[in-house]
Amino acid sequence: MATDQISIRIDHATKAAAEKVFSALGLSPTDAVRMFYKQVTLHRGLPFPAKIPNAETLAAFKEVDEGGGTTMSLKEFKKYMDSIKA
Repeated sequence: MATDQISIRIDHATKAAAEKVFSALGLSPTDAVRMFYKQVTLHRGLPFPAKIPNAETLAAFKEVDEGGGTTMSLKEFKKYMDSIKA
C-alpha cells in the first residue's frame, strides 16, 4: 500500500498534552492521526460536533480567559442543579 506523509504545526503545550493522552492510551501520535483520518472517512465529516459558538458562549470564553467568572463548590453546584430541575 502506498503511503503519504503529512506535516502540521501545533503549539508545544497542545502537542505535549495530547501526546500524554495518546501515551496513556498506548497510541503513538501517528496512530492517533491515522485513527482521526479513519473516523473522518467513516463519518463522512468530522467525528465530533464542530459548531460556531454563539455570542453568549463567546462572551463566557472571553470572561474565563480574562480571569473572570464565578466559581462554586461541588455542593453548591449540586444545589443549583437541583433548583433548576424543579
